[in-house]
Parts: sequence; C-alpha cells; structure tokens
Amino acid sequence: MQVFLQNWIYLIASVSLIGVGLYIVLTKENIFRIIVGLNIIESGTNLFMIAIAWHPKAVMPIYTATDHLAVNGKVIAADPLPQSLVLTAIVIGLGTTALALAIGVKIFEKYGTLDVRKIKEAEK
Repeated sequence: MQVFLQNWIYLIASVSLIGVGLYIVLTKENIFRIIVGLNIIESGTNLFMIAIAWHPKAVMPIYTATDHLAVNGKVIAADPLPQSLVLTAIVIGLGTTALALAIGVKIFEKYGTLDVRKIKEAEK
C-alpha cells in the first residue's frame, strides 16, 4: 500500500488525462477533436499502467548479484509485463490513430465537413 501511495501524482495525472479525454470525446462535434480525445485517453491509460507497476526499490529483471539492493533479504525485480504491454499499446495506438485520421480525411472529402451533426443530417 505504501508503494501505491508513493505513485499518487502519476495516478492522479493518469485519471485526469482519462477524464479530459472522455470530456473531449463526449462533448466535441469535430471528428479530429474526437480522435485527439481518444489519444489523450490512451496516454492516460498507458501512464496508469506504468504507475501501478512501478516500485521504488525494484531492479532490472535480469539475474545479477544485487544483494546490496535486497529488501528484507529478497531482491525486488521490476515486472516487465506492464512495460511490454504499454509499448505494444503505443504501437497499436499509433496505427489506429493513423487509420482514424485517414477515415476522417475521406469523410471530409465526401461530405465537405467534419461536424458529426452535419454528417448525420446529410445521411438522412
């Protein structure tokens, strides 16, 4: 629990990013602004995953002679899984953002606007 409390600034920042992103997605009518909101949500989620995996006394998860870093006789190794998941999420986020922007450009070419309301009216 103490480690969790040491990360409070990162946890607050990640929740704030997710909240700002949700606000943008739910209130904006412009497609590109909605895409930016989704990217902000993604950044907040990545920061949250890194914040909950961090430990102040953790060492690299490689077997070495690190007895001087032992806590209560045990060496605490950093968990590499959240780091690899965040790296994968960044790459996937980049791909989905590029796809969403390409679709947004095609929507603009077809309808001449990026306003969701006007696009819905044009479809009727």
